Amino acid sequence: MPTKVLSGDLTEDLTTDEILSLRKQYLLPTAVHYYQKPLELVRAKGNYVYDETGREYLDCIGGIVCNSAGHNHPVIQARMKAMIESDEIQHVTTLYLNQHIVKLAEKLASLAPEGVNRCAFTNSGSEANELAFMAARHATGETTIVNLRHSYHGGTSAALAACGHHTWRFRSQPVAQVTSAMEPNCYRCPFGQKPESCHLECADNVETTIQTTTHGKIAAFIAEPVMGVGGFIAPPKEYFHRVAAIVHNYGGKYISDEVQTGAGRCGGAYLLTKELEIPADVITMAKGFGNGAAIGAVVMRDDVADPLAGKLYFNTFAGDPFQSMQALTTMEIIEEERLIENARDMGDYLRQGLLALQSRFELIGDVRGRGLLMGVELVSDRKTKAYASAETNRVMEICRDKGVLIGKGGLFGNVLRLAPALSINREQIDHLLQALEAAFLALQKETM
Repeated sequence: MPTKVLSGDLTEDLTTDEILSLRKQYLLPTAVHYYQKPLELVRAKGNYVYDETGREYLDCIGGIVCNSAGHNHPVIQARMKAMIESDEIQHVTTLYLNQHIVKLAEKLASLAPEGVNRCAFTNSGSEANELAFMAARHATGETTIVNLRHSYHGGTSAALAACGHHTWRFRSQPVAQVTSAMEPNCYRCPFGQKPESCHLECADNVETTIQTTTHGKIAAFIAEPVMGVGGFIAPPKEYFHRVAAIVHNYGGKYISDEVQTGAGRCGGAYLLTKELEIPADVITMAKGFGNGAAIGAVVMRDDVADPLAGKLYFNTFAGDPFQSMQALTTMEIIEEERLIENARDMGDYLRQGLLALQSRFELIGDVRGRGLLMGVELVSDRKTKAYASAETNRVMEICRDKGVLIGKGGLFGNVLRLAPALSINREQIDHLLQALEAAFLALQKETM
C-alpha cells in the first residue's frame, strides 16, 4: 500500500485525494495524468498492475514502453536481494573498477551490429541521446543535427531541440543547429503518395533539407526505427538505407534512437537497427533495456568514440551496480525465456486481431507497428482522416473499466499505443482485444 511521508510518519496511507492535492501543491504543472479519475497504482507482478483497492489491470503500455521482461521478475528480485544482503556497493562511478558495468557492456556489444561496440551508460534515453549528439558533433567537427517531424528523443535540452512536436517544446527551448526533415508516415504521407506509388520521397527530403537549411555538412541525423511518441509510425526498411547513404554522403553520423524499439520489443532481433540492417554509427536505448530501471545506453563505432579521447565526460550515476545488474539480467531473461520470439508471435497475433477490428469499425484508420509495439490511429472520417482525439480518450477510459491499461500518442493524441511486456500470452491479448472491441462498440452506440 502507498505510505504517507508527512512529519516523519512512514506508515499512514495517503488517500487518492491527498495524493492529488500534494501533486498539485508540490509537483510541476507538467505532471499530468491519464484518465478523468486518476489511477493510483501500488503493486505489480508479471503483466499485471494493481490499484490501491487491489483491482487488477492488464498492463499493455508498460509504464510507457519500459516493461520488457515483466514487472518484478523473480530472477531480478532474487539478484537484487542477494546484492543487498551481501552489502554489495550500491553506487560506484567509472573512476573505480566494478564488474557489473563491463559485463553489461560486453553483452550489449555482442548484440549490436558489427563494429558498433563502444558503450557508455546513462540514467535515461534523454541523456543517451544527449551523449550521442555530443559525440557526433565532436567527431565530425560539425554542429547541425537533422531530425524528423513528429519525432521525440527525450526531455533534456539538446533532445528537446530535436523534438518534432510543439506540445513538448518550450518558449525557452534552444533550436539552433537543428533542422527537421519530413516524417516517413505512410498513412499520412506528406507527399500525398500511396504505397503503390511511393518512391521514398520522404527519404530524399532528408537530402533536400540538408541542401536548403544547412551549409552542406552535418554532424548527425537521428531517427527512431519506429517513431514512438509520434504514434508508433513504422517506415519501410528501404527508407533507412537510403537516408543513411544520404547522411554519410554529407559527412554526418547516423544515430538510431532505440529507446522504445530496443530490447527485442519488435520481435526480430534485440536491436531493430540490426534486424533492419541500418548502417548506424550510434545506437541509443533505455526503457525496456533495464526493464524499468533508470538506465540508458549508447553504443557507437570506433570512429565516433575515439575522438573523445582527451576530453572528460562523466555521469555520476551511470552504470551503477544495481541498475547495471538489472539491465544485464533483463537481457539474459529475454534470451532464456525466448521473449523476442514471443514478441514476434504475439505481435502477429495482436496485429491480426487489430486488423479484424479495423474491418468492423470505421473509427480505426490505421493499424501499424512492429512486434509488440503496435499503434492504432483513430479517425472520425476515413476519407478526410480527421483526428479522433476525443474518441481516443474514451477508448482508454472504457478499456480501463474493462481492466486493461493502454497508452496514446501522436501529435493530436489520436493514436492508441500498445506495448505490453514481451511475455504476454494469447489469453492476455484476447483480453486486450475484447476490451478494445467493447470500447469501439460503446462509441458506435454513442454516435448512432
